[in-house]
Amino acid sequence: MPHMATITHKEKRLSIRATEPEKAILTQAARAQRTNVSQFVLQASLDAAHAILVDQTEFRLPPDQWEAFCQRLDAPPKSIPELRRLFSEPELF
Repeated sequence: MPHMATITHKEKRLSIRATEPEKAILTQAARAQRTNVSQFVLQASLDAAHAILVDQTEFRLPPDQWEAFCQRLDAPPKSIPELRRLFSEPELF
């Protein structure tokens, strides 16, 4: 069975403004990657977005620190009088 290429259609346009020197740098970098400026900017932006989001959703610890972390999560909550007072005050809104 022959391999059929999947065709994807871009649905939304994303526009950005750049100075001439900024655009020149992007163009030079896109050429170095053998792609066009749009694809270069899109890929670089997606790479940066993934890096930011992964930092907010995933972290890694060595096994001994992971065990200590899990023990703290499983431990009963501490009673902190200052927080108890804070949350017992009426809300402003």
